[in-house]
Amino acid sequence: MVDKRKRDLPQINERIQFPKVRVIGADGEQLGIMSPREALEISQERNEDLVLVSDKADPPVCRIQDYGKFKFEQEKKAREARKKQHTADVKEVKMRYKIEDHDYNVRLRNAKKFLKQGDKVKATITFRGREIQHTNMAEALLKRLAADLREDAEVQQAPKREGRNMMMLLSPKKE
Repeated sequence: MVDKRKRDLPQINERIQFPKVRVIGADGEQLGIMSPREALEISQERNEDLVLVSDKADPPVCRIQDYGKFKFEQEKKAREARKKQHTADVKEVKMRYKIEDHDYNVRLRNAKKFLKQGDKVKATITFRGREIQHTNMAEALLKRLAADLREDAEVQQAPKREGRNMMMLLSPKKE
């Protein structure tokens, strides 16, 4: 249990356990390669902390700066990275195989909007009763939708029947 807590502690000041480290000053100037003890003395003279920036480098890189400021900058970078992430959702446009032109255009516009936002689009045609006999008309409608969206989307899954539905999956085109 003690080991886990020790690992979670930030690598600053006396906790840096490497034989040699590369030291960078607060304003970015290279101070050279030295022992952590020497680097710690320099940082204490400047009333700053010795912060391990990268332990992957050879030798590990330490920076002389205020640890609170370093931690704040790391958190700020993490927040910015989370803001820029966009997960692709699957949006659905439902229609019937006997859809009117205006209704079709509304579904087409919505699908374009979803694709431009980076989401995938699942186009579904639902059959009721004996309409299931007209799967060829439904497939033609889905192919028409794919053709109308060819500039914005690529077909990820071709039209296929699943029970009383026929569906097709479109994903945004990669630039």
